[in-house]
Amino acid sequence: MADSQQKPHVLMFPYPLQGHVIPSVHLATKLASNGFTITFVNTELIHRQISKAATGGDDIFSEARKSGLDIRYKTITDGFPLGFDRSLHHDQFFEGILHVFPAHVDEFVGNLVRSDPTINCFIADTFFVWTSMIANKYNLVNISFFTEPALVFTLYYHMDILRQNGHFATPDNRRDAIDYIPGVKSIMPSDLMSYLHATDNISTPIHRIIYKSFDDVKKGDFIIINTVQELEEDTISGIQQKQPIYSIGPIFPPGFTKSNISTSLWAESDCTHFLDTKPHGSVLYVSFGSYAHTSKHEISEIANGLLLSGVNFIWVLRPDIVSSDESDFLPVGFEESVKGRGRIVSWCCQIAVISHPAIGGFLTHCGWNSILESIWCSVPLLCYPLLTDQFTNRKLVVDDLKVGINLCDDKKSVNREEVSENINRLMKGKASEEIREQVKKLKKVLEDGMGKNGSSARNFMQLIEDLKAKIAKKKGFGIRENGVAKNRPKAKGLCSGATIISEYCKGNKSAVEYPLGLKLIGLHIEDVSFATDQTERHLEVGNTGYGNYDSSTKKRLSMSLGIFLRIYYKEGMFSEQSASLPRTSVLTEGQLVG
Repeated sequence: MADSQQKPHVLMFPYPLQGHVIPSVHLATKLASNGFTITFVNTELIHRQISKAATGGDDIFSEARKSGLDIRYKTITDGFPLGFDRSLHHDQFFEGILHVFPAHVDEFVGNLVRSDPTINCFIADTFFVWTSMIANKYNLVNISFFTEPALVFTLYYHMDILRQNGHFATPDNRRDAIDYIPGVKSIMPSDLMSYLHATDNISTPIHRIIYKSFDDVKKGDFIIINTVQELEEDTISGIQQKQPIYSIGPIFPPGFTKSNISTSLWAESDCTHFLDTKPHGSVLYVSFGSYAHTSKHEISEIANGLLLSGVNFIWVLRPDIVSSDESDFLPVGFEESVKGRGRIVSWCCQIAVISHPAIGGFLTHCGWNSILESIWCSVPLLCYPLLTDQFTNRKLVVDDLKVGINLCDDKKSVNREEVSENINRLMKGKASEEIREQVKKLKKVLEDGMGKNGSSARNFMQLIEDLKAKIAKKKGFGIRENGVAKNRPKAKGLCSGATIISEYCKGNKSAVEYPLGLKLIGLHIEDVSFATDQTERHLEVGNTGYGNYDSSTKKRLSMSLGIFLRIYYKEGMFSEQSASLPRTSVLTEGQLVG
């Protein structure tokens, strides 16, 4: 194969949330700068929000291409109308992400791969539940991209151990320290991600997404994590015993300047003039990120704490920080009271603000992007976690890395006096000096990691080498026109449904759509034959593999391979039916669905 055909062409799917889109865009440019072709896919809503905020065109990568980067841009529906309020109807939206979105992705990727057979790699956010299914069906190298720290990854990865030991998903979860997770010395249950605090309500849409996605990630070829080896060395070493992990962070825009690629979902206010009028290190930056919500009471207490502190500040307050139908949440007269020393904006370019010399601290929700950016800018942190990974990130910041303090000692409540006291503790005094020295040391760790011989730089180059080797092994195995694969071996050993159709189809090939593929559900093929007539289609499979498939897998299998499937199976292949079925049976669609 010619060199041009060997070039990695990556299909990238970020999760449709601001904090996931940003590092995914930066990863895309990093890969493209190293000779990769990238096809980047945003949901239509994310694209619409970015375009509206930036008042730009339809292609967020147009400027990047002018600089020579080969990044193509596509959009896909998430299954909901653009006018649907995904924040207000949170659970309904994530039910759709779990059950509806995968079908759209399948159709989208199928059409794309058929029209562009150079695509040979798939990078998707770890929280997608369908990555291995899509990668296997279209024979793409499967890379999972985790945008949060390695500590969060390994805790989700080992949920089964937490459950077995009674620290998760029990009526009365244990409250003692957790010291049995590989690579994690000790962590208190209160420092787990918020979804692992649950006792009885463990079947929410988000819980089911977490369960499925972390089952799915174990089937991946490679895992990329946006962290630095030296920040989480023990944790990363623990995960690497399980799967190939590449810590290549922090993944920033080139030069840590505002990127020419739009990623913001809201219009950005320019805070430069306000900051230019303030003394060095005198301004507290306050932001609770793009996704989390808090209560009107807590906003009021923080506002009054800022008022009492006397500190200069910039406060990013999204219009939906309390709720998308609750926009009046600041205390009466607050904005007038802080005029001159405080600026309130709906959104801003965070990199531009925290890199300004007037910034002396960051009151943060503890999103991982914010933490990495703050360390890079030597800005200490005041921690106010709100949900999901933020509680675990707080532990890293305060207890492990020691580059921040808690906003309130009682994590369940906020009061104005404590807010004011800890703002001043962060911005002034001896404790502030100690934290600032530590954050400077960690900035050096990040700089060294990204340097020419640093761990992140080495890991990134190793990823490229390993990825190219993996692509070479898959040479000639991509989908081709009309759902028929070319240049494939005969169906011996582990192979896909496309091989079955191309090598063994008898009669009218066009009558059969490209099936989901037996590879993805774990069938080892020994002998296959295909037949058609006017009344039925069936596929005969000599199986030496394994089973215990759930009903959704059986349904996908049925839908993929036709009206009837004749399966020669070993005892126990279908656990629900093995006792009653003979060794050779014809299973109808209804039987397969179970």
